[in-house]
Amino acid sequence: MPLPPVDLKEQLTFLEQLLQIPSPTGYTHDAVAFVENALKPYTDLTIEHTKKGALLVTWPGMRSDHPRALTAHLDTLGAMVKEVKSNGRLKLSQLGGYAWNSVEGEGCTIYLQNGETLRGSILINKSSAHVYGEDVEKTKRDDDNMEVRLDIKSSSKEETLQAGVLVGDYISFDPRVEINNGFVRSRHLDDKACVANIVYAVKALLAANLQPAYTTYLYFSNFEEVGHGASSGIPAEVDEIIAVDMAAVGEGQTSDEFNTTLCVKDSRGPYHHDLSNRMRRLASQYEIPYKVDIYPHYGSDGEAFLFAGGDAAVCLIGPGVDASHSYERTHADALLATTKWLVAYLIN
Repeated sequence: MPLPPVDLKEQLTFLEQLLQIPSPTGYTHDAVAFVENALKPYTDLTIEHTKKGALLVTWPGMRSDHPRALTAHLDTLGAMVKEVKSNGRLKLSQLGGYAWNSVEGEGCTIYLQNGETLRGSILINKSSAHVYGEDVEKTKRDDDNMEVRLDIKSSSKEETLQAGVLVGDYISFDPRVEINNGFVRSRHLDDKACVANIVYAVKALLAANLQPAYTTYLYFSNFEEVGHGASSGIPAEVDEIIAVDMAAVGEGQTSDEFNTTLCVKDSRGPYHHDLSNRMRRLASQYEIPYKVDIYPHYGSDGEAFLFAGGDAAVCLIGPGVDASHSYERTHADALLATTKWLVAYLIN
C-alpha cells in the first residue's frame, strides 16, 4: 500500500503554534489542550486524560489482538522560583537537565498563583562588563550565580513579594520560533517536533479514510524531562511502542538535521532489536531516508516505560535536532521523513 500524503505545510503551522505555548514540566495544561483540540474533531479517536495529566488517545485498528502505542512528550525544559533574593531578583531551580549558559540572556515568563504573569530575563548576577570587568567571563554559570531580572520596579525582596511572586512559581523560556528556508529554529523542538509528527501521521491516515493495522494508543506525556513521563499511563496490553523523540546532532553522531533517525541504544541500554529492524525494513520499503545512531547522554519515555516494569518491545525514532537542550534547530526534510515513517508503521 502506498503512503497517503502528509500535509507538511499544515504540520509546520501546527508545530509553530505548539512551540509558542509554554509547557515546562508540571505546567503543561495549555499544550495538552491544544493537542486535544487538534484531534477532537475525529470521531474515530477516543480521548482521555491520565491522573497525572497526560493525554491518551485510543484509535481502533483493523485488528485488536496486538495493540501498539506511539508516544511523544509535551513537557519542556523550564524552571521554578527557588528564592526571592534580597535585591528583588529570583533564584531558580531547574526543570529538566540543561546547562545554565544555554539560557543566559533569554527572556522568560513567570506564572503567578493569582493567574497573572510577569516578564523577565535570565542573567548572571554579575552581568555588566562595565561594572564587573573580567568577573563577567569568570563567573561560573550555576544555580547560585544565575537570576531572573524582573520587568517590575523592585529592588527588594518585599517589593517582589508584593508583586505576587512566590517560591514554586513556574517559569518558561521564550522559544523564539523562526521557520526559514526549510529550517525550524526554536527552543523546545524536544519534543514538540515529535508531537507534531504523531498528530500529522494520524491526520494523513484519517484524511485518506484509513485506519491503523492494529489498535493504536497515542500517549502524549507531560513529565518526560524529569524522567517519569511514560512510566505510567500506557495501557498494559500494548505489545510494542514507538517512542518518538528528537535525534541528537553533534560530533561523533551520525544524525543530522535533514534525516529521521533510529536510535538503537542510549544511556540506559539498547532498544528492542527486532522492532528496530522492522522499522529499518519499512524505511527501505518506502524509501524513507534515515540514520542509525547511539546517544550516550540521553533518555526517553520508552526507557521510562521499561524501567517502571513495562513489558513491551520498544524502539525510538525521531528527526535530527541540532543543539539539543539549547537553542535547537531541525529541518522540514527530517520532520517529513519522521511523519512518513510513522504512517508506514501504522498501516503495516
